[in-house]
Amino acid sequence: MADGRLDAEWVRRWCEQADEAVTELMQVFQARHGFPPGRNVVVLATEESHKATDALVELTPIPADLTTMYWVIDEVSLPDVENGFFIHSASTVASDFREYGCIQIAGEEPALVFASDGGGRLFALAGSGRVWRSSTASWFDQFDLDAASLQELLEGLTRRISEQF
Repeated sequence: MADGRLDAEWVRRWCEQADEAVTELMQVFQARHGFPPGRNVVVLATEESHKATDALVELTPIPADLTTMYWVIDEVSLPDVENGFFIHSASTVASDFREYGCIQIAGEEPALVFASDGGGRLFALAGSGRVWRSSTASWFDQFDLDAASLQELLEGLTRRISEQF
């Protein structure tokens, strides 16, 4: 990230690495856990998801890194990585924004919820580029700093996938 912002080419490479790691994990998952895995995928953006991203941008100012990510990724569903991790589609983020608005974090620009884990904790990206995680499964409780950037969050996710096999 030369200018401190997420680069689309980096996100494409991340998708490839994450997909390879998920494929390896799925090959050993049932033997290791005793039950078959769910659908664990990184879904690449499509023309339809680009339209949803455009609609989200028109609805509310969103952090530039989130726009970059959504031009490459439609959504991520990893129910079998630790307790699960999900990057919501742009259309889901827009729907949630209409219902709940932005997350207010002291000292930050409003943050937009874009992901969750299997326990219902939410992840929000602020205009500063920092990623915040809810302390409980609620839109209205405290949010704590989870990663200095979206890139750092995604790199950590790849590590967590790889540590499971």
